[in-house]
Amino acid sequence: MKKLIYLSFFGLLSFLYSCSSQINIDPKTLEEITTSNQFTFMAERANPTNYDVINVMNSMPNGNSSRMLDLDYGYTVVLKEKELDVTLPYFGRMFNPSYDTSKNSYRFTSKDFTLSKILNKKGNLVYTISPKDVDHVRVIYIEVYKNGNAYVSIDSNDRQPISYNGYLMKNKISKK
Repeated sequence: MKKLIYLSFFGLLSFLYSCSSQINIDPKTLEEITTSNQFTFMAERANPTNYDVINVMNSMPNGNSSRMLDLDYGYTVVLKEKELDVTLPYFGRMFNPSYDTSKNSYRFTSKDFTLSKILNKKGNLVYTISPKDVDHVRVIYIEVYKNGNAYVSIDSNDRQPISYNGYLMKNKISKK
């Protein structure tokens, strides 16, 4: 009986340890990229706010919405000194859809945007980015947590809001 109690205790302890927050980036690197305002947000999961989308995904045979919203590698928001490059999928209701399917997701490059950064009460950095040369995006919020994880929310003029969970990393240096 004692072995069963010890075994269950260690099982519970290892489960709680594996569920703890994991650091995705070195704290020194995180501080460096947030002070320079040059980083890449790598999206891992999309969170649509429209329950119609979630209900449609749940109604598909042999699938559920939680698995479908896990994103593949490569969906990013790249913030550079004078450029914002966004490549993210969109799940939700669009009020002005386009026949050009490349315009139905968030795929744009902005060279004219305003950037503000504040530290909230929890100690997380919150970036507010307002692109001026992109007509369908009003504002992008990026909340950066202390462990390198990040939360991005996009508010648009012609579609319902959507958010993404992911992590930050250094910008890749392009060779010319």
